[in-house]
Amino acid sequence: MSELRKKIHDDNNGLDYVLVGDYYLPVLSLPEETRPIGCWGMLRKEYLKEHKSGMYSCLLLTARLDSHLADVNEQAQERFELIEAQMRSAEGVTEDLKAQNPMEWVRRANNIRNRAQEIVLNELVYV
Repeated sequence: MSELRKKIHDDNNGLDYVLVGDYYLPVLSLPEETRPIGCWGMLRKEYLKEHKSGMYSCLLLTARLDSHLADVNEQAQERFELIEAQMRSAEGVTEDLKAQNPMEWVRRANNIRNRAQEIVLNELVYV
């Protein structure tokens, strides 16, 4: 019997195969996502796992999950910052208030941050 080659290439499907024991296994690699997934992306991932398992499986099997999560994270962060800035200016939460009454500023700023977070979660993450 002739010696089997360690690596072969199949021109029909364009895949490379490597010899492992007595079997040729395809050499597969997933696309690398360099953008961070972040907290919004992680929340989206958990939501998809628990409530949209079909969509989660489809994204996972087509290797688009990390890209989707990174997109959601970027969109959610931009939206959060925009909403927070608009609420701060509309409600007069400024550096002057921070200098005059720090506790009131913290109370208002936390209130705005929590409301902005709820809006982003309901608009982008939990859909």
